[in-house]
Amino acid sequence: MPKLAIAQDRDADELLSESPLALLIGLVLDQQITLEKAFMAPLLLSRRLGETLNASKIASIDPAQLEKIFSEKPALHRYPAAMAQRVQEVCMVVAQEYGNDASQIWTGAKDGKELLARIRRLPGFGEMKAKIFLALLGKQMGVDVPNWREASSPFGEPGSFRSVADITDTESLKKVREFKSEMKAQGKAAK
Repeated sequence: MPKLAIAQDRDADELLSESPLALLIGLVLDQQITLEKAFMAPLLLSRRLGETLNASKIASIDPAQLEKIFSEKPALHRYPAAMAQRVQEVCMVVAQEYGNDASQIWTGAKDGKELLARIRRLPGFGEMKAKIFLALLGKQMGVDVPNWREASSPFGEPGSFRSVADITDTESLKKVREFKSEMKAQGKAAK
């Protein structure tokens, strides 16, 4: 079993490593907050629900109740209402289209292009987030469909430090942050 180190918290990373749904939820939440907080949130959500994460159960929770769960201190996201809705939408897709098993999103995909298309159809997954998730699956989760590196380009590039797909410890997290800062500075300079 892969051993992820994205949240930089032993219990949270263990859950991410064991639960495809937790990993998917972390990816959903990985926007406009620190990635450690985004990937810590599935563990907090599981604790607040008082049970193992289950897509069909999350999909069936009253939306106002799920928003309340996301808003409890500390809030699971900077925008708890919007992200509770997004997580619920993704869980609905997992429950209805993938037999309540998030790993079915990548299991059986014939190649990287098909897998990227599957990920892109998830609520909240644009092109870049989908490529990052595909790269994470290929680099760290052992999902070895043909041409996954090409489909996830540039995030699938070996030895790169571009995204969450490249975080394996505190040092790689630092390198990813440095890369993102450099990209942001280049973007500002180009304006």
